[in-house]
Amino acid sequence: MFTEAIEKILADLCTPARVRAVENGDGALALWRALEDGGFLQLLTPESQDGAGLSLAALFPVLLAFGRHALPVPAAQSIAARALMQGCSQQPPAGMLSLAGSSHSDAEGGVCVPRLAYGMLAGHVLVNRGGDLLLLDCSLARREPVGVHASQCATLYWPRDAVGTPLGSNGEAVRLFAAAIHAASMAGAMERVLDMTLAYCNDRIQFGKAIGKFQAVQHQLSVMAEQVAASRMAAELAFASEQAVPAMIPVAIAKARTSMAVPRVTATAHALFGAIGVTEELDLQLFTRRLHEWRVSEGSETWWNGQVGQALLAQPHMTACEFVRHVTESTIA
Repeated sequence: MFTEAIEKILADLCTPARVRAVENGDGALALWRALEDGGFLQLLTPESQDGAGLSLAALFPVLLAFGRHALPVPAAQSIAARALMQGCSQQPPAGMLSLAGSSHSDAEGGVCVPRLAYGMLAGHVLVNRGGDLLLLDCSLARREPVGVHASQCATLYWPRDAVGTPLGSNGEAVRLFAAAIHAASMAGAMERVLDMTLAYCNDRIQFGKAIGKFQAVQHQLSVMAEQVAASRMAAELAFASEQAVPAMIPVAIAKARTSMAVPRVTATAHALFGAIGVTEELDLQLFTRRLHEWRVSEGSETWWNGQVGQALLAQPHMTACEFVRHVTESTIA
């Protein structure tokens, strides 16, 4: 029910033209209010607190839809932030919330969050500061755009007097949720890129027939489809838990696998589109730009593969297949 409703809203309001407008600094508020008024920011909030009380598994298709439409506002992060703040002494603030899975302190006691997702738009951010949970007001920070064309990421700096006291000790949950959200978003965006590429290959005529009929092109499409399917399965695993927060190893596998697929999927798509594939006018770049950005956000495949490797080496009597099977079974159980 929620997935169909959000798909309809995104199809109507989150068009490529609207995404471009938001990237140029216009139209984000109207899109945000449509999601907020529809109650979609409370999907993980318990029913006793006027939320939908969805499980992580039920939320996953919604996050896929966000990725498929290149949603240019931090709706997924805001949904998770409101869930993570349950039980805190402070209520979640109104407006756009983002998540920062890592941060570092400067010599004066201030806080820096590098490459914050939607850092140019967010009003507040939940920050993991060495395991502590901080809620920081972005209006009190100095924002520095990352410099990438049309990127909504930014590095934010808070002075010491704007940091405040921790809300709790569940800061690591922010890292897990943020990484899982990026994995789901990448899986959805790659599905959209595959659909666009298939449609183009079926429409583009060369030497009297659609280029999708050529065996060499079909081979590239099949490899691309394998990468997309594997990414979706890995991302779905991260949200298979019955717990309130995605589990560490499934998240690590999901973020690593989806990040690993990005270079191959995006390169193949741009190659099959040919010369038009590199143009700003083509909607393809709305997704491939985000995919490259999300790939490194909250840790690239190198970092997350390292986490999986360390967990495997900590169990020397377990084979890799047993390890993966154990992770899968314990997550779903």
